Amino acid sequence: QVQVVESGGGSVQAGDSLSLSCQASGRTFSLYAMAWFRQAPGKEREFVSRIRWNGDRTYYSDSVVGRFTVSIDSAKNTMFLQMNRLEPEDTAVYYCAVATFYSSNYQSTTEYASWGQGTQVTVSS
Repeated sequence: QVQVVESGGGSVQAGDSLSLSCQASGRTFSLYAMAWFRQAPGKEREFVSRIRWNGDRTYYSDSVVGRFTVSIDSAKNTMFLQMNRLEPEDTAVYYCAVATFYSSNYQSTTEYASWGQGTQVTVSS
C-alpha cells in the first residue's frame, strides 16, 4: 500500500504561479508513475499530468500543456507540479495519484491505486 499527501495549494490571481507537492510513503518500490488530477465544483475529476517514477516520461492534458510542469524526486518520493500563468479555469481541488503499472489509458482515474486527500487551488480574475 502507498499513501500520498498533497501540499502547496492556495489562492492566487490570474497570471500568477503556484507549486504543488505530493509525497508518497509506504511501498514506494512498487510505483510505476505518479499523476495529478483535478476536480472543479460540479465537474468530474480530470487528468492534468503524469510522470514516470524515473522521470523519463511526462504527459499533460491539452488545457495545461505549456503552462504546467511536472517533475519528480524519486529519492525523496516526491512529485511536484509547477503551475504558471494560472487561469480562473484552473480553480479546482488537485489530487495526487500513484500507479503501479503501465497503462495506455493513463488519463482514467481507474488506472491509479492510491489517492491523496487533495489540495485546493483557487485562481481569481
